[in-house]
Amino acid sequence: MPDPAKMEAAVHEYVAAFAAGSAERVAAIYAENATVEDPVGTPLKRGKAEILEFYGFSMATGAKLELLGPVRVVADYAVFPFAVHLDWEGSKKRIDVIDTFKFNDDNEVVEMRAFWGPGNMHDAS
Repeated sequence: MPDPAKMEAAVHEYVAAFAAGSAERVAAIYAENATVEDPVGTPLKRGKAEILEFYGFSMATGAKLELLGPVRVVADYAVFPFAVHLDWEGSKKRIDVIDTFKFNDDNEVVEMRAFWGPGNMHDAS
């Protein structure tokens, strides 16, 4: 089983990597064969190369993350609520999201799923 402290630390590194604008730091928390589904229902990004490309695009919007509550760690999952603050189509937006990270025994993320839809994107002031 993965280490709960390392799982929570990976979530905090994810947020810090966005603050630093480093897609490479985000990709570093993932296993080589990981998948990202953001948002749920969209095509999977598979492997570190696709994941790095996806986060590079995300960070080009100026996206910054804000945790909105404690990280919930259970079994091999870390689940956390947060807001994404970004520039989208010429205006400032906020998206309210819940992410799930599934970890392997090496404390690497093997699956990320982001739960949000159009009703979770709001104008930000």
